[in-house]
Amino acid sequence: MTGNAHDSDYFRRRAEEARALASSKGRDESAEVAGELALAYAALARRRAAETEAEADPEAPAMPLIQPA
Repeated sequence: MTGNAHDSDYFRRRAEEARALASSKGRDESAEVAGELALAYAALARRRAAETEAEADPEAPAMPLIQPA
């Protein structure tokens, strides 16, 4: 497993943990912070997964190209 794939898995697990914490508490400040952390960890997981894909296929475009109709 590459470093980015490992990082992606780590961030995905942390996001799940933060989501669980946010949903298990009431509407207090710690639940709000946990929700924000869940969003941040999920974004980091997506970024690391994209970097891993780019490493696997360096010739692939950064964005999918839309073919004209």
